[in-house]
Amino acid sequence: MIERRVSIENATRYWRRSVRRMRRAVTRRSRLLTFLAILGPGMVAANAGNDAGGIATYASTGASYGYRLLWALIPVTISLAIVQEMCARMGAVTGKGLADLIRERFGVRWTALVMLALLIANAGVTVSEFVGIAAATELFGIPRYISVPIAALAVWWLVIHGSYQRVERVFLTMSLVFLSYIAAAFFAKPDWSSVLSETIRPSLQNDSEYLFTLIALIGTTISPYMQVFVQSSVVERGMTAKDYPQIRIDVWSGTIFSNLIAFFIIVSTAAALYPYGIKVDTAADAARALAPLVGKYAETLFAIGLFGASMLAAGVLPLATAYSLSEAFGFEKGVSHSFREAPIFLGIFTFLVAVGGLVAILPGLPLIRVLLVTQVINGLLLPVLLVAILRLASDRELMGQYANGPVHNLIAWLTAAVVSALSLIFILRSVAS
Repeated sequence: MIERRVSIENATRYWRRSVRRMRRAVTRRSRLLTFLAILGPGMVAANAGNDAGGIATYASTGASYGYRLLWALIPVTISLAIVQEMCARMGAVTGKGLADLIRERFGVRWTALVMLALLIANAGVTVSEFVGIAAATELFGIPRYISVPIAALAVWWLVIHGSYQRVERVFLTMSLVFLSYIAAAFFAKPDWSSVLSETIRPSLQNDSEYLFTLIALIGTTISPYMQVFVQSSVVERGMTAKDYPQIRIDVWSGTIFSNLIAFFIIVSTAAALYPYGIKVDTAADAARALAPLVGKYAETLFAIGLFGASMLAAGVLPLATAYSLSEAFGFEKGVSHSFREAPIFLGIFTFLVAVGGLVAILPGLPLIRVLLVTQVINGLLLPVLLVAILRLASDRELMGQYANGPVHNLIAWLTAAVVSALSLIFILRSVAS
């Protein structure tokens, strides 16, 4: 009888321990799922900068200047997180997109100016995505005259017929091969003491090419369309002010992750290309930085990642632009509508895809240079959008207790001022030369 009682007690203790372990496992799993669930708009928007233009800009920076521009990533990372957080917060508090708020608070004229800046910037970036597709397929020996029209038709068809989300994960997975730049940076055996010193010690040069690269670096990291996208995404998800702590984690996590990738791209290309004076003029040049890791397969790996990132952005960017412009001026919008129901919305999307594809197949087009120029356009137009965002996020009548504090305002206005000053200096030097 005693043995039976002991056996029952042992079984009971075992069962209780099993239940506790299961509860802990469920809790850990639920926390993980919750964390992954909130890594949405901020993570996607920040990493959108690591597209064709972003990769070209970071690779060209490392190849041309070594580690000397690494310092810029620190203030750019902080500025990006601050600006993204403001837009995400506005979306959660007001339940409205950025274009909607600009129209309501500033009127049609200001809306037209901001939307024009956004259209120009996004048109340039859309071109860069098709240029990225051309660069990727040419590494496989496929001429751009064949690959780009097919890609443009594929992107248009997928979005118009509402099935783009089905292949989005495939393109996103393909673009994740750029994570290999982290390993490539270590395999290239850089001088880590120089990397550290250049990261924490700003170094400035007073020449047009340096300013061009610096503005491109800022433009590709803090792209205007990213701000519109993150706010619209928060609104579409139905996130509110009570979700603000999760939104903040999402924004900062996405920003840090994306800019770490940028950091390692610059380090790997600086270590692999800069000592030998190899400039990044072609996609093959950018792929060489992966050679220490994967050898002869560097071009293939780079081409797959570049193609996936470019195809993903080539669909998302024109679509986000069409949503923003339609929202700003009150036009019908949505991919579920026909051309008769939403002619402006679908017309804008079709126009951007067509222009992007046509420009990318122009003969003799310097692909990498085009990618850099589009990022400079982003940098030049960024102050226009930043001023609108800052005025909205600081409006206590609109934002209430969630309005910008002194620290937010200081960093954000400083970002706008620095970008504006760099843009003005670049323009003046370009005209003078």
